[in-house]
Amino acid sequence: MLGLTLQCLSSPAALAANGDDSRPNIVLILADDLGYSDIGAFGGEIDTPNLDALAGAGLKMTNFHVSPACSPTRAMLMSGANNHKAGLGNMAELVTPPEKGKPGYEGYLSHNVTPFPELLRAAGYDTYMVGKWHLGLTEELSPAARGFEKSYAMLQGGAGFFDQTGNAPTPDGKGKTRARYRENRDPVDLPTRPDFYTTDFFTDKMIEYIGSGRTDGHPFFSYVAYTAPHFPLQAPDRLIDKYKDRYLAGYEVIRKTRFERMKEMGLIPSDMELEDGHPAWPRWEQLTPQQKENEARRMAVYAGMVESMDQNIGKLVSHLKQIGEFENTILVFLSDNGAEANDIHDLVPRDWVAANFNNSLDNLGRPGSYIGYGPGWGQVSATPFRLYKGFPSEGGTRSPTIIFHSELARRGKTDTQLASVLDLAPTFLQVAGIDPAAREYADRKIHQLEGTSLWSYLSGGTDRVHPQDQVMGLELFGRAYMRKGDWKLVWINRPWGSGDWELYNLAEDPHESRNLSKENPQKFSELMESWKQYQEKNGVIFDGTIAALIQYTNSQRYYDDLVQ
Repeated sequence: MLGLTLQCLSSPAALAANGDDSRPNIVLILADDLGYSDIGAFGGEIDTPNLDALAGAGLKMTNFHVSPACSPTRAMLMSGANNHKAGLGNMAELVTPPEKGKPGYEGYLSHNVTPFPELLRAAGYDTYMVGKWHLGLTEELSPAARGFEKSYAMLQGGAGFFDQTGNAPTPDGKGKTRARYRENRDPVDLPTRPDFYTTDFFTDKMIEYIGSGRTDGHPFFSYVAYTAPHFPLQAPDRLIDKYKDRYLAGYEVIRKTRFERMKEMGLIPSDMELEDGHPAWPRWEQLTPQQKENEARRMAVYAGMVESMDQNIGKLVSHLKQIGEFENTILVFLSDNGAEANDIHDLVPRDWVAANFNNSLDNLGRPGSYIGYGPGWGQVSATPFRLYKGFPSEGGTRSPTIIFHSELARRGKTDTQLASVLDLAPTFLQVAGIDPAAREYADRKIHQLEGTSLWSYLSGGTDRVHPQDQVMGLELFGRAYMRKGDWKLVWINRPWGSGDWELYNLAEDPHESRNLSKENPQKFSELMESWKQYQEKNGVIFDGTIAALIQYTNSQRYYDDLVQ
């Protein structure tokens, strides 16, 4: 650890000037809508040997938190600031009338914050980005304008995997749109070839970028923002076929198997009980044979997408080894939110899907299909937690997070300490030799970062990341939580919550199934006061009715559509 500790004390400018810049490379890999228990290292049955190997040789963080949805997490990731401070108080697509035009609800990465890639680039790092951006559609809001030397970015929230089909209808509501991509500052179209698949393409493009900078002697920061496994669920045939029979056992069997495996792996307490899923959704036994076949196919497609992502991560790691950079690379893997279990028809018109796509059973997951996998499998992906993407419950905000470096002090460990996406920007800055507490660097103003650098903990200098009574909060979609240590105050609208504030002790009840607000009025009042301070500090618009204005819910119609 001595080499890593000392090099972070050196001036970045001096390191670049003397040609002996041995600072670590940084590779940040972000999955899109991956559930907590989907990969093997976190209890899943999907084959993910490359991520499992990184987890086994690195550090598994089992209490790492993100936002309940994609663009707010990405804003916090890039800025180290709360999503309201960073411009994503709500997703651009879902801003409500009370929020429209208000500070913090711009719907793009605000110019009030300084993306950390800008600072890394000023400190002598080569900065590369591929994949999903979702932080602004125009050139001045693109990755090229926010610190990335080279980038190939999908600008919107989602798109097809085999071609450039967009995630929304044309203005008349009838036709398909084309997703928008930029390479650096220029609009581009994806290649058209029979074997094209975006997960493969993004990996190859990042390898190309890393290779292009090998002659300058600079360390590099690589941000690989995969779109997998975001809807529309699409995967190569060979991987769909591999999993075609694996999920015929149904939700409850797969979920229980994951739950028991997680206990064996020490990921959850040995005395934890498996709570039932949300009562609004049918159990496997209630589905018709046709529905079961359709549902099993959807999960097979999802599993294929996750395995494809893992294979590509393995390809990237192999490349780093081949060029001699792997041992000096810090690799961080996480998901941007919990599993996407919402009915996609609350986001895109069902008539548009029916008119433009072929969702027959044999074509599910293939080119020309457009599907999600619904709340039944979403509950499985969120095992052992409550709910999923869109909710401030543990199932919506816990990310399966892995940190790897050859010299980490805690290699091969499983870590239960509270940490969050806000901690990554200060960590990367410290690794680059930039003081995370600085307010100016290389003529760039730096806003105050809200997270804490993980570096001292990762390198063995400290025993904790945050104090045991760390306060942490978040609001999105008119739903919110406030946490202090193991205590969590949460507001979720009906029918998924009570429509009132609830109090949980996560040490005793990680599933959030026993509301203790009446039993612990003092703790309830303490956290309510913290929530009020958070709301005022971040300009949060919250009156208990915002959630009802956002059509980001789970519809019973999902099950009605399965056999149509």
